[in-house]
Amino acid sequence: MRAAYFDQFGPASEVLQIGQVETPAAAPGEVLVRLHTSGVNPSDVKKRAGSFPNLLDDGFVIPNSDGAGIIEAVGDGVDERRVGERVWVYQAQFARRFGTAAQYVAIDSARAPILSGGAGFDIGACLGIPAMTAHRCVFADGDVTGQTLLITGGAGRVGHYAIQWANNAGATVVATASNDSDAEACGSAGAGSVVDHRSRSFAADILAATQGERVDRIIDVEFGENLPVSLEVLRTGGTIATYSSTQVPEPKLPFFQMMYQDIALRFVIVYAMPESAKQRAIADIDTALREGRLQHRVAASMPLDDIATANELIEQGTVRGAVILTID
Repeated sequence: MRAAYFDQFGPASEVLQIGQVETPAAAPGEVLVRLHTSGVNPSDVKKRAGSFPNLLDDGFVIPNSDGAGIIEAVGDGVDERRVGERVWVYQAQFARRFGTAAQYVAIDSARAPILSGGAGFDIGACLGIPAMTAHRCVFADGDVTGQTLLITGGAGRVGHYAIQWANNAGATVVATASNDSDAEACGSAGAGSVVDHRSRSFAADILAATQGERVDRIIDVEFGENLPVSLEVLRTGGTIATYSSTQVPEPKLPFFQMMYQDIALRFVIVYAMPESAKQRAIADIDTALREGRLQHRVAASMPLDDIATANELIEQGTVRGAVILTID
């Protein structure tokens, strides 16, 4: 089969290759998916750059965890009626070498849920890391009905879904954005208020949007950078759920201030989510797709041959939506 792969770490344009590799077969409990799309996420780009030094110990890696396609074969123990199903794939390149940047992937049947609601394969490649991360951030600490959530970076890959999950569940959402286009996207997704996170009065602007009431939860894309403001606007007993801290990767925690506020701090990554949380996210995604209750943002779509360009787009940090590879 045709695939993208790398056998050394380094810049995308130097280490990513396109070539022929062996087509996998579905092992017991697995399905073989003929992929039509592959999603490129920040974690995929970081792995290629060397964030996991032992990743290449067993040989080359086909990158990317997210994708979508059609099941062509099943392994022992999997219902043969799954053949022909349109599915989305997640967690394909976690604790294993071969991800979705290829014509085929063989993967645990549970990691290939049905792609419902007539959603396109491009949408299917958005659901694994972005939509599931957002779901975990919003719901990991209980029902949000009637609560006020602050969602930073609301126009981003995860933030855009987080706004929708929270809004659909009956929460009031305050989102942050830095320009009119992103603010419009946040409002369209369901944010009741949008504030500029680059404003000198950032904390005051958030509290103005909530009529002075502190928020119940924060879904944060820049934990370290935003922490001082977060502590100003989060209520006693509130929760910060964070999935990234790029600007300040090793933040210093004001322990006593956080302790006296009785703050719960949750770190979220899809791969480490409990299986029950993954299955709840999948069920809610399925329902939302069938009912047409999710908006999706695809910022760029390009052929597999342009995987290096896709990686560079992610690294530049200028695109707000998903970056998708199409596979012939």
